This record gives sequence, C-alpha cells and structure tokens, in this order.
Amino acid sequence: MTEPIVRLEAVTKTYLQGNQTVAAVAGLSLGIEPGEFTALCGPSGSGKTTTLNLIGALDVPTSGSIRVEGRDISHLSREQLAAVRRDRIGFVFQAYNLIPVLTAYENAEFVLALKKVPVEERRRRVLEMLDAVGLGGLEDRRPDELSGGQQQRVGIARALAGSPRILLADEPTGQLDSNTAAAMIELIGSIAHDDGLAVLLSTHDPSIVERADRVLELHDGVLRATTPAR
Repeated sequence: MTEPIVRLEAVTKTYLQGNQTVAAVAGLSLGIEPGEFTALCGPSGSGKTTTLNLIGALDVPTSGSIRVEGRDISHLSREQLAAVRRDRIGFVFQAYNLIPVLTAYENAEFVLALKKVPVEERRRRVLEMLDAVGLGGLEDRRPDELSGGQQQRVGIARALAGSPRILLADEPTGQLDSNTAAAMIELIGSIAHDDGLAVLLSTHDPSIVERADRVLELHDGVLRATTPAR
C-alpha cells in the first residue's frame, strides 16, 4: 500500500443558510492513493461537489486538514492555492468551464501555457489528448460550435493535457452517450493505472461505479460506506 497522495482528516465545511449553519461536509476523513480510480457516490446534495472543490483547492475547509503530497493546503494563501491547482491538479467541471472566445485547442492548451511548457511540447500534448477524446479535426472550433458532449470532452482533454498528479471530475459523463462515456472512463482509468494518476470522480453512473477501484458513498456530508479495491 502506497502513501495517499491526498488525505483528508476530520474535514468540515459549513455554510450559513439564513440564520442556520449547514454542514455540506461533516468530519470527512479519507485518503486517495496514486494510481487509484475512486468513485464518489451519493444523492444530490450529499456533499460530493463540495468535497471535490475542497481537495481541488477551490474552497477551504471550516475545520480539519487536507494534505496534498504531504503538504497541508488548508491554510495556504490564495496565490499558493492557485499554484497547487495549476501544478498538481486537473479538474473536469460539470459545467465545462471553457473559455468562450478560445478554440478547443486553445482551451486545452491554457493550463500548459500558464505552466510555461514549451510551445512544441504543448502542441504535442494537446493534439494527443484531443485525439484521445475523439475530437481530432475539431481543434479550431469554439465552444458554441460544439455540442455539450464535445465541450465536456474538451474539458477532459484540458485536464489530462496538463499531466496532473490528481484528477478530480464532477459528473464528467453527464452529457455523453453511453459508448463515449465508456471510452472516456476507459481512458481515464488507463492513465490512472499506467501513470500513477490519482482519480476522484463524482458520479451517479453505475457503469463508472463498476469500473472504479474503490467506491466512497456520501450521505449528508458524511462518509457512510467504502467499497475497497477489488
């Protein structure tokens, strides 16, 4: 058993709703290892997206600690959190989060440009990933010229092109037909196992749950069940 690349210890995230304090995540403790494909399940409102946002340094916990590669990111500055997101984490958003004025190629290249990867290496990685997600030949199309499923695949290519250590994906197959969804999960799973990528993916899709090495079940912000790797 390797050391978890992500570890949460007693993490709580609360929000104010009117005069009441509501816990989106309550005392969550878990670890994710390199090369592990983990599915995060649970009903809507169970805390899945909040958990991904906390691990992805898009939000900060109310209490508890989050360690990424042994470093506690719970109290980092805004600039330090941005560096963690840029250098270590790939994120596939449910709402795509593509930049409307950029082409598919430019959206997938964006993080690599921020990381100052040389132009030729950027081109190689981006074209390889766009081809892998079935978008070869559509590099010059902007988001409004692509279907929802194609935009989602650009988001997957963007996340993988940056060669992250951790991939977080929020319902990444929601806009995909069953065959394309299966191909995307196969791609992500293969990269996880071959390259040591740690994957945490929220889903309601039974086919993803079946493909995962481990399944975590959240209910009302609490981890209720864990199915270990087969």
